[in-house]
Amino acid sequence: MKFSDGGMLFYSAIIAFTLGIFARSFARFSLSEIGLLVLLAVAVGLVGRGAITSGYRHSPHLLFTSLVILFFAFGALRMDFAILNSTDSRLEKMVNSEVSLLGVIWREPEARANATHLYIKTDYGLILSLAYPGEEWRYGDRVLVSGVLEKPEIFETDLGRTFNYPGYLLARGVGYTIPRAEVLRLSSDEAYMFIGKILDLKHAFMKRLELLIPEPQVGLSEGLLLGVKRALGDDLETTFRRTGIIHIVVLSGYNVMIVVTFILYVLRWMFGRRLSVTIGLVGIVIFALLVGLSATVVRACLMASLLLIIGLTGRVYLILRGLLLAGFMMLLWNPYSLAFDVGFQLSFIATLGLILVAPDLEARLRVMPSPFGVREFLVATLATQLFVLPLLLYQIGELSVVAVIVNILVLPMVPVAMLLTFFTGMVAFVSMSLATPLAFVTHLSLTYIIVIAEWFGSLPFASFTVPAFSFWFVPLGYTVIALSMWWSVREVDELKGWTIKEISS
Repeated sequence: MKFSDGGMLFYSAIIAFTLGIFARSFARFSLSEIGLLVLLAVAVGLVGRGAITSGYRHSPHLLFTSLVILFFAFGALRMDFAILNSTDSRLEKMVNSEVSLLGVIWREPEARANATHLYIKTDYGLILSLAYPGEEWRYGDRVLVSGVLEKPEIFETDLGRTFNYPGYLLARGVGYTIPRAEVLRLSSDEAYMFIGKILDLKHAFMKRLELLIPEPQVGLSEGLLLGVKRALGDDLETTFRRTGIIHIVVLSGYNVMIVVTFILYVLRWMFGRRLSVTIGLVGIVIFALLVGLSATVVRACLMASLLLIIGLTGRVYLILRGLLLAGFMMLLWNPYSLAFDVGFQLSFIATLGLILVAPDLEARLRVMPSPFGVREFLVATLATQLFVLPLLLYQIGELSVVAVIVNILVLPMVPVAMLLTFFTGMVAFVSMSLATPLAFVTHLSLTYIIVIAEWFGSLPFASFTVPAFSFWFVPLGYTVIALSMWWSVREVDELKGWTIKEISS
């Protein structure tokens, strides 16, 4: 590809911007140093422009270099502004002191085993308060929160990984926490009423499910459909991690895609392909509204929309550019996501794997029979597992040996369980008696998933822990994957060439 090619310029600009954010996330760049980079980019660009008029044959390379330096500086500058805005001088003076702050619960409360996480919007910004469990809190509650203000600290996980908790919270817009907080509700419905009503509908839906389906199946149903994993319990969550299917209870692009696939399956025989895809995109928007417009939901819906469009256009290079553009916009909005949001990293890379690897894999496995869509699930599993492997080993440190086989056995049942869960909850709004037999069938589908996971998870070799290693092995791993993909494509091209020779001779 030539340097003057628009595609090369686009990819290079996005990658340079990303590298600028990444570099500034871990290294300190002063504004003057970033300014020098901008001046260097301008100088190289002017030289390149002058070289064009002089007929210098390497002038496009100079313009390309100028663009890369400029976008690298732009990324570093964006991250620098984010870092400057992450601290508040007024709150800094109150760290490790007793405080009382007024605010509004700005995100859906997250009930955990030992505390309820409340993201409270105050005059000083967003603060995470860990309230004592038991009390029910709602989005939009105006509260008075009291406790010791702290700055989060880095800690080590059970698997020996260093978890950057401050960066994780900053990716969610939080720079300070109040552990063991005393929270007093002053009033309700002080935030966006529309979002509050949607969340109320979601909670009413969950309560009806909990009356009809026992634990742990109901926890799994809420995780599959709504991304709620608190009800799984520690033991079952550990089992899902060991068997490599924890992604089904984390609201990801895959889960959203399942909902859309059902819409397409129902409507495709009634309407044309283009109209059914359009309806699918509308379905994604409705689904996002139903489960709450958090950053995770928006990202998942965006990823699923891209995968849906690739099925319509068939132009992988356009979808790849769309994915990179979406990633660029996400990082422009929240640059902390790049280095500190594992969910963003895995979701982006898994989608990239589906775009780049899945079509070639599916072509190679076309001779394989596909009852109940087994081949498609195998392709999706292999593509995503391959692409997330280096990052997953670095961030999590646990490798599931049985992940591929468990995904093949479980994934065909996931859309069934999701749809049954949805219909059970909706019918329950009309009549609990009518919903009872449907809940029984839903319970069976959920039990199948749990039994498969528990059986494979009980195997002593189901997973093993990988010792912590340097980050530099991650890009090395992706280099190996890229070279393998290149070699695979080259091998296929050579085979095609030999076939043509044989036919012509």
